[in-house]
Amino acid sequence: MKKAVVFIADGTEEIEVITPVDYLRRAAVQVTLVSVSQSRTVTAAHGVSINADMTLESYLSAGEELPDAVVVPGGAGTKNIAACRTAVDFVTQMDKAGKLVCAICAAPGLVLPLTGALKGKAWTCYPGCEENAGEFVKTRRDEAFVHDANLITGRGPGAAEQFSMEIVRTLTGDAIFTKIKEGSMQR
Repeated sequence: MKKAVVFIADGTEEIEVITPVDYLRRAAVQVTLVSVSQSRTVTAAHGVSINADMTLESYLSAGEELPDAVVVPGGAGTKNIAACRTAVDFVTQMDKAGKLVCAICAAPGLVLPLTGALKGKAWTCYPGCEENAGEFVKTRRDEAFVHDANLITGRGPGAAEQFSMEIVRTLTGDAIFTKIKEGSMQR
């Protein structure tokens, strides 16, 4: 069974968390929603409380092997994820191991430059956030998502479905992707 970790923090954009979690779980991917704060419950960008399965500290202390994918959502919470050295180190390890690194909205421009995951790859992000990425300038601003090697990036909230479905396709293949896209695969 494929495994994915989805990070959350106070200020995280709700649709950029719920959409990948929903589609990945429909695809039978074991998803762990991980809070990068001390609390399992975060208040997302629009006041919605989201309960994580565990904190990053408890996830790491469980001694799990690296999952197949990590998803970093955007929104104002991106700054909280970028400020969490342990989360940044986790994404760096995922990239170095060739695992799937996925980030959407502000996260490609704010979190991924700290990890090296953008080096030599094409990517997209929320308009204006690429300015924070320094030397990593291979952005494709007009695309909903960009998939380059082990990196999948999404432009923003309006691209959450396309971004999430590309993660599903990459982890589970075209048959599962098609079933979910057609609405015939419910969990």
